[in-house]
Amino acid sequence: MINDKYKYSDLTATIIGCAMEVHKQLGNGFQEVIYQRALHIEMANHGFEISREYKMPIYYKEQQII
Repeated sequence: MINDKYKYSDLTATIIGCAMEVHKQLGNGFQEVIYQRALHIEMANHGFEISREYKMPIYYKEQQII
């Protein structure tokens, strides 16, 4: 639902719509990576330029694990 009092309401609605379309087409039960790939396709079809899975350092108790 678009609400004009929020700056990015229309953008948010489009992104949620993309996620809902992926869910409608695939349903439940796939691994997360399948939904990521499908959402990437759906969002590209709506004109978004996106990247997935950036590499970044991850720390646990001050020790880098990745």
